[in-house]
Amino acid sequence: MANSGWVGVDLDGTLAVYDEWRGIGHIGEPIPPIVEFIRELRRAGVEVRIFTARCQEGEDAIRAIEYWCEMYIGEVLPVTDRKDFGMVYLLDDRVVVVERNTGRVLSPIPSVQSIKDHWNVEKGAPSPEEFKQ
Repeated sequence: MANSGWVGVDLDGTLAVYDEWRGIGHIGEPIPPIVEFIRELRRAGVEVRIFTARCQEGEDAIRAIEYWCEMYIGEVLPVTDRKDFGMVYLLDDRVVVVERNTGRVLSPIPSVQSIKDHWNVEKGAPSPEEFKQ
């Protein structure tokens, strides 16, 4: 699918089970339906990239993801934290789908309170500093 675009797949919570941050070396168990979907896409010649904020943690994080992909998907996939005009779809557990050019929300939108609570350390959410460990 060269020059035709690519599909981004989020890592934590979409492709791999995520329960809490345990450092860059820990990636959860694979989520079988997404692994199989990626394999299907690859068999069809579609470019798939792992789309993850873990890239911000540097080369060690990227190498851990590449190793994980080799183990569970059977090949190393490109890893990125950037979308470009070639990205045609994104699979992500945090996305809210909006209809193109209309602003119409197509999937359930989280409440403002649930968004605020996501980073509320007093309610047990991790602080941003914990992600640096």
